[in-house]
Formats: sequence, C-alpha cells, structure tokens
Amino acid sequence: MKKYFGTDGIRRVANTDLSPELVFKVAKAGAYVLSKHKDNMPTILIGRDTRISGTLIESAMNAGFLSYGANVINLGVIPTPAVAYLTKKLNADASVVISASHNTFEFNGIKYFSNKGMKIDDSLEEEIEDIIDSSKINELIAINEKIGVAKNGEYLVAEYIDFIVDTFKSSILKNVKDDFKVLIDTANGATYKIADEIFTKLNIPHDVINNTPDGININKNCGSTHLDMLKEQVVEKGYTLGIAYDGDGDRCLVIDSSGRVIDGDILLAIFSSYLKENGKLNKDTLVATVMSNLGLSNYAKENELNLIKTKVGDRYVLEEMLKNGYNLGGEQSGHIIFLDYNPTGDGILTSLMLIQILLEKNKTLYEMANIMKVYPQVLVNAKVDNDKKYDYDKNDVICEKIKQLEKTFEGNGRVLIRPSGTEPLVRVMIEGENIDFITKEAKEVADIIEKELK
Repeated sequence: MKKYFGTDGIRRVANTDLSPELVFKVAKAGAYVLSKHKDNMPTILIGRDTRISGTLIESAMNAGFLSYGANVINLGVIPTPAVAYLTKKLNADASVVISASHNTFEFNGIKYFSNKGMKIDDSLEEEIEDIIDSSKINELIAINEKIGVAKNGEYLVAEYIDFIVDTFKSSILKNVKDDFKVLIDTANGATYKIADEIFTKLNIPHDVINNTPDGININKNCGSTHLDMLKEQVVEKGYTLGIAYDGDGDRCLVIDSSGRVIDGDILLAIFSSYLKENGKLNKDTLVATVMSNLGLSNYAKENELNLIKTKVGDRYVLEEMLKNGYNLGGEQSGHIIFLDYNPTGDGILTSLMLIQILLEKNKTLYEMANIMKVYPQVLVNAKVDNDKKYDYDKNDVICEKIKQLEKTFEGNGRVLIRPSGTEPLVRVMIEGENIDFITKEAKEVADIIEKELK
C-alpha cells in the first residue's frame, strides 16, 4: 500500500501534512524517477490552482527540482488539462499540477504527469515513494553549472486556448444563436479566467459566476460539488444551461434549463451516441467506472454499445482506454476523457463538446438528457479506523448483510462498497428503484461497517 500517493496523487492539508520539506523530497524523487533513463537533465512544467498555499507548494517544488538539476517552466494558475496538453506539445519530460481538485482550500496536492501528458501509473508513484524514504534522496544533488533553472511560462496558456478554440470554432461559430445563453461556474478555481476567454472567442453568449478567487474561496459552496447556486440562477434567469467546473478544471457537470443535474454518466451516453452516429466511437465502446449508474449499463445494452467498467479514478479509465484503443471514457463525477483530443479529463472541452452537439442537432439539453434512465443512488460514508478500511470484505457480519441486501434487488439494483483512497472512510453506495428503501439500507450498512471496523 502506498504511503503518500492516493487515488489522485498526493493530497493533504497544506503546510502541515503536506509540508514544504515533504514537497521538496517529492520533487527531487519525482525528477529522478521520471528522467533516470534520459541522457539530458529533464524539463518539468508546473501548474497550480488558486489556493492560498499554491505559491508555497510551488516554491518547494521548484527548489526540489532545481536542486536535482531539472529545469522548470512555471505556468502559474492554469487548469489541469491545459498542463497535460502543454506537456505533450512542448515535449517536456514531465509536469506537475499543484491542486487538491474539488477539496476545500486548506488542502493541496501534487499530481505528476508523464511526458505523454498522462497521470503516472501506480508503479512510478511507488518508486518515487521508495526514493523519498531512502538514503538515495540525499545523493540527488546538482552542483555548480548543473543546478537547474526556472523560467516563467504563464504566457503558454494561450497555446491551450488556441487549441480549444480551433477544435470547436468551425462548428460552434456557424451554429450558435443569440438566445443560446450559458451560465458558467468556475468554482473560484483554475478556470476563472480561461473559460471566459474561450467562450468569448467562440461567440457563445455567457455569464460567469464564482470567478473572483481570493485563495480561500475555491470550491466554497460553488463549482461541480456544490451546484445549488448554479441551479437557482439557471432556472430564475432563464439560461439555456449551466456549466460547473471544479477547482482544477478537469471536471464538468451541467444543469439543464429545468434545474436538473446532468452528471458524467448522462454526458457519456450523449457523447457515445453522437460519436457512434458519426462513426467516431472506437470499437463502439465507452469506458466508465464501477460507480457508473445502472442506467448507463442499460443504455449501452439497448444501443448495442460495449461498456467497460474500471476501478474508481480517471487514471484507471485512461489505462483501459489506452490498453484497448478506446477513445471515450469517464466518471459520473464529471471527468470525461476524449482521447482524440487530450489524455485527461477536460472540463472546458467537455462542456464545448456538449454545446456543439446541442447546436448541431438543434435540441435542448432537457430533451437530450432523457437518453438514459437514471436509477437513484445513495452514497453514505462510514467513518472507520484508517488501518482497517480495506478489511470490510473480510468481515462476516458485513459480508452477510451485503449478500442479503443484494438478493432483494433481483437485478434491479446493486451494492458497491469501496474504501476511500484519501480519507479514513468506507464509502457505501446503493442503487435501486426505491429511494426511501436504498437510503435506509445504505445507512444500515454504513452503521454496521462503522461498528465492525472501529
């Protein structure tokens, strides 16, 4: 089991659990592991979101990289998918995003990307951890002229903007209408400037909310994890749709004109239908996770599509896509990967792909979202001892409760239990047709897990 890295990089409370000293070591070890088979000293990109601790972590990362001899290009505040795109385009050796994604401001995190713009796999994270905790870390020192150099690369975000605009301008510019108006919630995060620039260049009528970051308001009652404000304004002010990104801009959830939440599962259904219709869905397959709604499975069967499910985490979705040549995948939470464009979830690209489809088909999102039946899902967190959270399936009482519950569904529901990768929690997800029943049962299962694994 990994000590520092979770399901999405390292994520901890900044300046305590995620101390500058730890960040320094993570940088040195990462630079070494990601470039040890190269003859030249690596060039590494660093991007961050708007958290107050961002520049602190960035400084420690710079110090670690430079002391090893790596060169750094600092991109400043920039969405995660833009960093992934630039890593490939500039042929950098690696990149780092400093962000805790959808978490509140006191957390921060470190996500490594390879030279292909993809999150590094588990084996590389384990190798980095081995170096951090070994005497080897003290040997990774550059001297004299081999010390690394850092450069300001904030201007490079324009290349990502141009890439996105060029991807959609031929379709959107000719189809957009004055009465098609979008409300964008940037979560006071990394998309707070760039989203407005892109939508303006594409002539899409829009307004932006939660775009005044102050270092501590990122994701605070806004963005893709707090949709109430967006829902209310979309309905009250008559917007065509609302778009919500998360703190680092790799997620996108959408609100239709009635205030209904359009999650990643529904988006995957819409996108897979569109791509298949245009002969662009590789192997007629989409990739999702075990958390995807039962309705997505039924939609796939009814439309002769293959649905592959992976462990929770967009990195596992991407691994499956790469392994078997699929080009569409994602998570219910709004990470959607269009591998033909970018090797990571991209909130802005996802929202524009949806807008392109709506405009081309001249349909409302309200109409298109009925593409699949959504089964109610209830998620309850069981607080447990962190050392025991992986033992739920070894406990006879827990297993018997789950077995009995699954029998009652007769194929029209399911139980999914999974430990959190970052917190002392076991997540209980129950899906079925009766919301009252599954809510009661989810609480009961969580209570049993807490009692048995305390």
